[in-house]
Amino acid sequence: MTMNDEMAKEALKDQSAGIPDFDWTSYADDHAYDQNQRKELEKVYDQTLSTVAENEVVEGTVVAITKREVFVNIGYKSEGVISINEFRYNPDLKVGDKVEVYVESSEDKKGQLVLSHKKARVMRSWERVNEAFDKNEIIKGYIKCRTKGGMIVDVFGIEAFLPGSQIDVKPIRDYDVFVGKVMEFKVVKINHEYKNVVVSHKALIEEELEQQKKDIIAKLEKGQVLEGTVKNITSYGVFIDLGGVDGLIHITDLSWGRVNHPEEVVQLDQKLNVVILDFDDDKKRIALGLKQLTAHPWDSLDPNLKVGDKVKGKVVVIADYGAFVEIAPGVEGLIHVSEMSWSQHLRSAQEFLKVGDEVEAVILTLDREERKMSLGIKQLKPDPWTSIEEKYPVNSKHKAKVRNFTTFGVFVELEEGVDGLIHISDLSWTKKIKHPAEFTNIGDEIEVVVLEIDKENRRLSLGHKQLEENPWDVFETIFTVDSVHEGTIVEIFDKGAVIALPYGVEGFATPKHLVKEDGSTAKVDEKLAFKVLEFNKSAKRIIVSHSRTFEDEKKVEEKAEKKSKASSAQKVVKKLNSNIEKTTLGDISELQALKSELEANQKKSDSKSEE
Repeated sequence: MTMNDEMAKEALKDQSAGIPDFDWTSYADDHAYDQNQRKELEKVYDQTLSTVAENEVVEGTVVAITKREVFVNIGYKSEGVISINEFRYNPDLKVGDKVEVYVESSEDKKGQLVLSHKKARVMRSWERVNEAFDKNEIIKGYIKCRTKGGMIVDVFGIEAFLPGSQIDVKPIRDYDVFVGKVMEFKVVKINHEYKNVVVSHKALIEEELEQQKKDIIAKLEKGQVLEGTVKNITSYGVFIDLGGVDGLIHITDLSWGRVNHPEEVVQLDQKLNVVILDFDDDKKRIALGLKQLTAHPWDSLDPNLKVGDKVKGKVVVIADYGAFVEIAPGVEGLIHVSEMSWSQHLRSAQEFLKVGDEVEAVILTLDREERKMSLGIKQLKPDPWTSIEEKYPVNSKHKAKVRNFTTFGVFVELEEGVDGLIHISDLSWTKKIKHPAEFTNIGDEIEVVVLEIDKENRRLSLGHKQLEENPWDVFETIFTVDSVHEGTIVEIFDKGAVIALPYGVEGFATPKHLVKEDGSTAKVDEKLAFKVLEFNKSAKRIIVSHSRTFEDEKKVEEKAEKKSKASSAQKVVKKLNSNIEKTTLGDISELQALKSELEANQKKSDSKSEE
């Protein structure tokens, strides 16, 4: 007997109450009804079945479930059979559950009722989705697959989008573990134009956590120790989940020691105890600490440690001004760049040390209350200035390295910590140097002579030209006043020109002494004769003139000519005086003419002299 037969029998029992003296035994032997009675019974039977209209959605009851199929009774003469795959979104489906089905056909070729749960869901899905959205209901969905940025979820037969950020309150590192799962969701957004639905599982969790959060926040107190889980790690700190409430451990509160990145101390999902350091009035921002659960390393520092002791440590931070050395976890000392070398040059700490170096240093200052310590490494070597007079006595000669220039001289280094200055005037005996860069280069090696020692101020006065004798003692005998030398004009400016003379000496000529015999002015690179007008040994100055070389020659010639004419006039006068008695009128006239000529020559000579 089928399920339909059993249902029909039950219906007949209900109707038999209206049939008097019904013989059930005859009925069992199939002799109880005649044709009229059968028609009457079929009519009653049809009244017990619901009228099925195709292409409609009706509600049915699950009457049986197999591994492949689900049997649903909708009150028709036969049950409908639906593939169990259409119910995979609901693994909790059981016999007796009410489900909606779509009537595709009242009978197929086998006379079987054809139903579809999937189509019924699709037809009802948008109504359900909108209703769930409006009423803020919790619905179930089946996660079908992963997609870019999230997951695809089957909700009432509609493919909804679950963003990755809406899966959980914690960051998700593996999306694939959720594929194939049935989870509860809330509809958070519907786009009717594009038929898009966005769901969230995180919203359900947040609602549950909100109440927990209120309970936790109400009990928060500074100094309270709580257990939390590492939720997220950033370059500046670690976010801790305190059970619905997040707090931040800043990187400086993770360890008493120096931490480059929080990952050196904690890991994701790690459980640890933290202490509440502070929170705002609304208790929305909670500052947590981890290092505060242990004693400060300075409190356990060796009490016998004192200034002057040697310590070893590791360089953890370096800057231009110095390096921080960790001598114990959480205990650091600063080596200032000035304490790294006896040298007085301005240098950066990177020239001496780098992060990770193991160094030995001397304690210079120690303040336990302020938890500060300064260290030095140059103190491990003797100060070179303590024996400066013995190693670099006055007049001793040495080799030095050019370190820096100034407008007034050259700074050189004889050894690390021993510097000296060569004044620009002590670079050369003969050459006039405007800037040290004309004479040498930074990094070059140069020979020097110690001129003066200032031990108190740690200064050396050095010279370079003193390596040779003063050539001006010899130049004094060569470039005497009025001596003439060949020279080349190397530079001309407003006040005059610089003349290159023999032996590498330079002279100076004013503009009026650069005029040539033809009246033109001499130019750069011209090679001419120059007469020395002035020689100053102490000032190392030679004044020369080209014009005077030919002007003085003319004066000498004119003077000689004048002297010769004067001598001739005297002879004539003497002759006249000796013959005065014999003079005739004609002689007097001749004498007068000679006298006039002599006077004219004398005036002409005087005029030239005045010029």
